[in-house]
Amino acid sequence: MKIIVPPIKSQGIKTKLVPFIGENIPSEFNGTWIEPFMGTGVVGFNLAIKKAILCDNNPHLINFYQAIQNQEISSEIAKSYLIDEGEKLLKKGESHYYYIRDRFNEKGNSLDFLFLNRACFNGMMRFNKKGGFNVPFCRKPNRFAQAYITKITNQIKHIEQILSTKEIIFLCQDFRQTIAMAKKDDLIYCDPPYIDRYADYFNNWQENDEYDLYELLSNSQADFLLSTWHHNKYRSNIYIDKLWGEFGIVNQSHFYHVGASESNRNAMTESLVSRIG
Repeated sequence: MKIIVPPIKSQGIKTKLVPFIGENIPSEFNGTWIEPFMGTGVVGFNLAIKKAILCDNNPHLINFYQAIQNQEISSEIAKSYLIDEGEKLLKKGESHYYYIRDRFNEKGNSLDFLFLNRACFNGMMRFNKKGGFNVPFCRKPNRFAQAYITKITNQIKHIEQILSTKEIIFLCQDFRQTIAMAKKDDLIYCDPPYIDRYADYFNNWQENDEYDLYELLSNSQADFLLSTWHHNKYRSNIYIDKLWGEFGIVNQSHFYHVGASESNRNAMTESLVSRIG
């Protein structure tokens, strides 16, 4: 299948795992696709059939995609913005990156969010305890070359096309609220922050969150799929046996290219937990 790559990047993005996840969706599924942790949106944009509720507790992600949906941001608007800010970045260097970062942390502009996401170090998405974006500059003043801007704007065009053909609702809310919305014929796909791996994505993910997620999915009337990590060469995910072992589990080897450190960019065995039917 041809994968639609979204304009937003993040550590843990599932672009190359979309076919693996898709293979585990029941062929008869025709309900609403529900994601409590939409992240970049790559899974839902590619796998939702007709209707989707895509949620996250990161308001900047939701605001960005709502702006595309409401036509406040278009591929042409983004192109003009990136050309302008890219020229300033080339001329002023990292001082302009930090100017945009300060402006974003003050005002939360969605185009500034896109700029930072594509000009920051290693494509990270990281926020401090006050909610401020705190990833440093990638040290490439020529980041927004013409070909790169074209690539980003084409990605926005693809999202525009998806939003014109599918009924998608974006909500900024806690995962507990989202799972409570699911009905019998819906399918919940969860891609939470990986416990014991990422602690600074937007809100910290703790053991009690993993337990709450387990209880909510176990008691939901909807079917679910859950992405998590199984092991890498350094350690294993103890919660596979603690919580998820009662459900169906299939594994897939994967390599993440986005991350702050080499320890988070090694080969990993991914698990897809499922309760279908």
